Amino acid sequence: MNETPSTNMTAAQPPYPGAATGWFIVIMLTIAYIFSFVDRYILGLLIEPIKAEFDLSDRSIGWLLSAFTLIYGFVGIFMGWLIDRGKRVWIVSVGVALWSLATIATGTAKNFVQLFAARMGVGVGEATLSPAAFSIIGDSFPTERRGKPIAFYSAALPLGAGIASLVSGAIIAWTAASGNQTLPLFGELSPWRFTMIIVGLPGIILALAFLFIKEPARRPVAASSDVIGGSGFRDAMKYIWDNKLLYFGFLSIIGTMTAIAYSQGFLAPTFERTWDWSPQKFAFAYGLAMLVIGPVNMLAMGAISDRWTKKGVRDASLRLLFIGFFILIPTAALPFFMPNGELAFAILCLNIVGIGMVTTIGVTALLVITPAQIRGQIVALYYLAISWFGSLGPIAVGELSSGLFGEDNLHYALASVPILFALVPLLMMPLTRRLYLAQMEKLGEATA
Repeated sequence: MNETPSTNMTAAQPPYPGAATGWFIVIMLTIAYIFSFVDRYILGLLIEPIKAEFDLSDRSIGWLLSAFTLIYGFVGIFMGWLIDRGKRVWIVSVGVALWSLATIATGTAKNFVQLFAARMGVGVGEATLSPAAFSIIGDSFPTERRGKPIAFYSAALPLGAGIASLVSGAIIAWTAASGNQTLPLFGELSPWRFTMIIVGLPGIILALAFLFIKEPARRPVAASSDVIGGSGFRDAMKYIWDNKLLYFGFLSIIGTMTAIAYSQGFLAPTFERTWDWSPQKFAFAYGLAMLVIGPVNMLAMGAISDRWTKKGVRDASLRLLFIGFFILIPTAALPFFMPNGELAFAILCLNIVGIGMVTTIGVTALLVITPAQIRGQIVALYYLAISWFGSLGPIAVGELSSGLFGEDNLHYALASVPILFALVPLLMMPLTRRLYLAQMEKLGEATA
C-alpha cells in the first residue's frame, strides 16, 4: 500500500517529478489560489458602502455574494472535462486572467445587474483553478506524500482571506481619510471601487507566468479498470451514481462547511451593526487571525493526515474531516450570542480552525476514493456540489435578515446557518464512514 515510486513504477506509468519540481508547481498554484481568495473575499468587506451606493437590502446582498458560487461549480463541470484532456497550466493561465478582469469590472459596475454579472465572471475564472491544481498535484506526488502539498495549497484559503482583509482594511482606511482616488483609464473612483481595481490588476501578470510552467505527465492507472471503464464524463457520472450514498454523505459535510464559510461574507456588517466595529477594525483583526491561525492549522492537518496514513490508519483523512466538522458547527453559531465583539471574535478564531480542517482534508479524503483517470472531473463535480450547496448560506442569511429577524438583527440570521445545515451530515456520518471504508477496500491502490 505504501510502496515508493521507485518500487511501484511500471512501463505504463511515467515517474513522478523530482521533489523540487513538484513543489515549485505547488507554490505557483498556491500563489494563484491566494490571488483567487483575495478577489473572492474582498466583496464581503465592502458590503456596507456597496449597499449604500446601490440602495440594496440584505436579501440582495445575499444573492450578490452567491453570484460567484452559482456559476463557479457549473462552469467547473466543463473545466473538469477539459482539464482531464488539455494542457492544465494554460487553462490556469486563462482562468487567472479572467477572474482578475472580472474583479476590475466589479469596481466599474454601474448597477446591481452589472455587479452580479461581474461576480459571476470571477466565478467562471476561478472554476479553472482547483480542478487543475488537484489534478496536477495528484500527478506530482505519490499517495503517501500527497497530504502535505494539498495542505500547502489549501493554506492559500486563509492566506487569501487574511490578505484580502488587511489590504482592503488598509485601503479603506486610507481612502476614507483621503477621499476618492483617480487612476489612469478609470478616472475618479470611490474607495470601494478603487479597492476592487487595485486588487484585480496584479492577477494579469500572474496569468502570464503560468504560460511558461511545465506540468507533470499524466499517470494512467490500469488497476482501477474493474471499478471504472474509462475517463469520459459518463464514466465519472456512473461512478458517482454507483456510489451515490457515499458521495451524498461525504459532500453534505463539505457543503455545510461552504454554506457557513460563504455566509460569513456578512461578518463585517454583522460586527458593525451588532458591536459597532468599524469595517477597518474588523478587517484588521480578521486578517491577522486568518494569517496566524489558518496556514499553521492547514499544514498541520496535512502532516497529521500523512502520518496517520503511514501508520496504517486507513480512514485517517475521513477521521480528521469529522473532527473538523465537530469544531466547525458550534463555533459558527455561538459567537453571535456573545455580549461583546471581542468574545465573539475569540470564538470565531476557533471557527477558523474548523473551517480550515474541513477544507484541507476534504479533497485529500476525496482523492482516496477517486480513480485517477476521472480525477479532474470528480474534483470539478465536487466543487459544483459544494459551491451550489454553499451558495445557500448567504442567500439564507439575506432572506432571514430581511424577511424574519430584521436587518438590525443580522447576527441572528448568521447564527442560524450552522444550526439549519448541520442536521443531515450528522445523521449520515455512521453510514458515510462505513461506505467510505468499503470503497477504499474496493479501489485499493487504484487512486495512487
